[in-house]
Amino acid sequence: MKFIKLDLLTLLIGLFLFASCKSSNTIGLDVDPATAIQGTLVDSVTVDTKTVTDEPASTAALLRYPLGFLNDPILGTTEASLAMSVNLPSNKYTFGTNPTIDSAVLVLPYSTEFYGDSTSTYSVDVHQLTTDISEQTSFKSDHEWAYDATTLAGNYTGIIKPNTPLKITNVVTGKADTLGKVSAQMRIKLDPEFVRNTILKDTSILKNNAFFTAGFKGLHVSINKEKTTGTGGIAFFSMAGADSKLEIYYKKQNATTSTARDTVEVNFPIKSTSNPVAATVKHSYSTDVSTQLANPAVKYPVTYLQGLTGLRNKISFPHLASFIKNLGGKIVINKAELVIDVSSGTDVSPFVPAPRLALYTYDIAGVRANIKDNINPASSLYGGFYNTTNKNYKFIVTSYLQQLIDGTAIDYGTYLSTSASTEFDLTPPITSASRSVIGSYGNPTNKVKLNIYYTKIN
Repeated sequence: MKFIKLDLLTLLIGLFLFASCKSSNTIGLDVDPATAIQGTLVDSVTVDTKTVTDEPASTAALLRYPLGFLNDPILGTTEASLAMSVNLPSNKYTFGTNPTIDSAVLVLPYSTEFYGDSTSTYSVDVHQLTTDISEQTSFKSDHEWAYDATTLAGNYTGIIKPNTPLKITNVVTGKADTLGKVSAQMRIKLDPEFVRNTILKDTSILKNNAFFTAGFKGLHVSINKEKTTGTGGIAFFSMAGADSKLEIYYKKQNATTSTARDTVEVNFPIKSTSNPVAATVKHSYSTDVSTQLANPAVKYPVTYLQGLTGLRNKISFPHLASFIKNLGGKIVINKAELVIDVSSGTDVSPFVPAPRLALYTYDIAGVRANIKDNINPASSLYGGFYNTTNKNYKFIVTSYLQQLIDGTAIDYGTYLSTSASTEFDLTPPITSASRSVIGSYGNPTNKVKLNIYYTKIN
């Protein structure tokens, strides 16, 4: 009898366990994905946006360097120029016996990013700097580098082809020249007389790099606005590798025969990792932009964002506290997203919206900082990328908004700015020239709004 009772107990326990189990294929099927984020939605919380200028940025050791002139019918004009050190190919370099300069070319390899009209005609001037840039310690984007405007060292006039490789002739000493293919680059012919007067005239500067940069000082490259036609644009150049250089072609007496002459090609490197390369950016704003900057208290239907340390938006949530108070209790934010619409009609080529925006705040020390939601700036989950279908940007701001509501964070200033497509710019953007015109809260069709999904706590 004892064994029969034990068997019955075992059977009952087994039946209970079997009945309580569920196939792994059915777990969660009763949850409607549409209701995965529970709570009440509100999208009427005011988001104020205000156009303000960005801060000058350091242009030392940039990923890419800007050069160009852009005439934006909405924002105004932007101009970017370059100042660069030129380095010796080697210490105590010698041009040999009786050298004569045949030609010289300043080679600037294109990088990623181009904004504007590549079919415009560009006129690019090269001059010699009047100060040794390698002796400087500050390379802010608003610094203008002095150069000798009386002597034009070289000029390139034509269209920009940032994605087109070139075929060039390679000089091989003592052998036949060869035809080679190089990456997309701007090649600016320099006056041979300029090279003779600045490099060959005093060979003592060829002793080492310090002597050379002190004597030669460097080059300044800028756009000749009077000779540039069309909308224009801003191109970017890579100055950290081996392809940026000053190529000099010259003839010298053959080492074994006094009557023979050798043709030689020598490269003077321009490398931002060895000696400085700097960029200068200047903006001249339209009447509409200037009006907003001069009258920040006025509410406008659109506001402006611009790269190259141009324009950003200061955003705020002025009625967030009263919204919480009217609910009559605390809330938990399940999800909050900031939606930024591009203003209708402002995305006409070549002035396409910025491919990405940055959202950041300031800490108590006045230093830019990522908001709490931005755990991984490289991730698309956080947002900020332009949606070409909906013509807007979205940011997830759940944690940041909860902090503001709970009082665990203080808004010392929250900002929107443009960012390069391949990297997140927390610092003032200098590696992208794109812009966006966005609708403000009061815009009837396109606006910045805050979607909040919340649960009220009793």
